[in-house]
Amino acid sequence: MNVEALNAGRVEPVGFDVITLGRIANGRCPLCPTLAPVRPMKSRHILSALQAAMTASLLIGCSKSGGDHDAADTPDKHLIRSVSTNGEAVVMLDVEAQKRIGLIVEHPHPAQWQPEVQGYGHVLDPAPLASLMSELATAQVAAETSQREFERLRTLAEQSNASVRALQAAEATAKRDQLLVESLRTKLVLGWGKAILQQNDPPAFVRSLANGERIFVRVDLPAGENLSAPPTSARLVSLSGGGQQVAGDFFDTAPAVDPQTQGQGFLFLVAGKPGGFSPNAAVTGHLKIPGPPLSGVIVPSSAVIRHGVKSWVYLQTNEDRFTRREVPLDRPVESGWFVLSAVTDKDRVITGGAQMILSQELNQSGFMGGARD
Repeated sequence: MNVEALNAGRVEPVGFDVITLGRIANGRCPLCPTLAPVRPMKSRHILSALQAAMTASLLIGCSKSGGDHDAADTPDKHLIRSVSTNGEAVVMLDVEAQKRIGLIVEHPHPAQWQPEVQGYGHVLDPAPLASLMSELATAQVAAETSQREFERLRTLAEQSNASVRALQAAEATAKRDQLLVESLRTKLVLGWGKAILQQNDPPAFVRSLANGERIFVRVDLPAGENLSAPPTSARLVSLSGGGQQVAGDFFDTAPAVDPQTQGQGFLFLVAGKPGGFSPNAAVTGHLKIPGPPLSGVIVPSSAVIRHGVKSWVYLQTNEDRFTRREVPLDRPVESGWFVLSAVTDKDRVITGGAQMILSQELNQSGFMGGARD
């Protein structure tokens, strides 16, 4: 240590603490206490050394504390959350941040939506129908045979080659068999509707149901709700098939009221045997009813985010402003959701990066004191 240089003020004393500087000021060197005392520092040198040491300590402390604050507490400088006048959440996101999260913006496609009513039902088990149709087919064969026998005996009786008793017995058998056919037909109509017997080949139609080529679905409306005209078709959603939905063609009005639902029922025919539509499986039916279609837009599934118990989309309202808006999800379509009024085809909907914006918005809400939906 060059004490003379220190006393002369040519060496910066920033490497010493305040105690060390005090010892130097009193004429003793902390590095060599056994040596002779050094010449005391002048007062102006002592003041300069103390100021330099304190400044260095403050700079080091501020640097450390400032770095920790930036890493833990400072929000994303590209994202600021505010609330608009109508209560909707607004996010300001500059171009750099938009590129970073891979933002994708699209206009919703306009679409038409046929009005619907919702009902509940189940997939019908075709086994009882197949059994009833088999009984009917057997009775029809027996009736045709007995009728031919009666006609043969009547011809013979006219030629005096058959007794009156034999003719009467044949007539009674033919009538009995025909009554059995009519009884089975009535039973089938009361249980399954008359449209089955109106098919070109009723037995072949029922076989297609038994083989799984088609399925029968019954949907009942809530009690007290009736349609003046039958629905044209229905969207059928299986409750046990992960929400899978299929299209059902209207087949017939249910001939009887379900004792549990007490509502108007309809029968629908579905081609094939989709998963989740096994016999007796519960379904939800969205019945298309006659009337003018509704105009709206299709919001892609990728644009919809869920927060809390609600569903939302982000709309780009300016170059760097995005609004979170609630949308109803009560009209599902193949590519997303039909929205009637919350969004228009003029809006710019975020279809890529919406979840990232929501996460950042919620983080900002916590930093700025929280926000409510």
